[in-house]
Amino acid sequence: MTWFSESTGTELLLLSIAFGLSMVIGLERQLQQKSAGMRTHALVGTGAALFTLVSGFGFSTVLGTDVNLDPSRIAAQVVSGVGFLGAGVIFMRRDVVRGLTTAATIWMTAAIGMACGAGMPVLAGAATVLHLIAVGAFGHLSRILPSPDRNRVVTVRYLDGSGVLRAILSTATSMGFEASVLSTDVRREDGRQQVRASMRFRGRPPLQHLVVALGELEGVTAVRLHLDED
Repeated sequence: MTWFSESTGTELLLLSIAFGLSMVIGLERQLQQKSAGMRTHALVGTGAALFTLVSGFGFSTVLGTDVNLDPSRIAAQVVSGVGFLGAGVIFMRRDVVRGLTTAATIWMTAAIGMACGAGMPVLAGAATVLHLIAVGAFGHLSRILPSPDRNRVVTVRYLDGSGVLRAILSTATSMGFEASVLSTDVRREDGRQQVRASMRFRGRPPLQHLVVALGELEGVTAVRLHLDED
């Protein structure tokens, strides 16, 4: 049994490139505080590269006149398996779907790993750059382009004297929004002193994601999204 072959050095290099590129993608997701970070993406990309390398070089000893090798079979199974993994980071709350970008990133990471395993590191590097452009530059562009959310106001009703407003502003900031309070009204409802605040949020769309997050804060009793002229 031979531990090393003529292609071992190349295989280790390709595996290392897949690991490095996957780490770059995972770092961007982790900086955005997403559910899948560096560890997940590094494992997905490296695993996809390893599967591809095994399918291409791992069965050379059994090849013969009666045995044919089809490396694409394992690669196809990797694509299907990553689809199930990506579905695990997608969830829905109050009719708002979240996690689609992270799921697509996991899928992209697997493709980059497979490209490395197939001996195409230049293509994998180019795909990594394109990914960073898509999630970075396109994200900034979406804040500049006109959006229906620009004409919408969020009305939040919360318990008075519990520090809820501070939590609201902190949540909005962490999600990339800038908040401005248009008006406040204190009234007693359901036997409790409550504040009704009309607020405008500017930043990363869609605004529905922020509405869902605000509705889950402790002390918030109601959240309503409506047009400015309503």
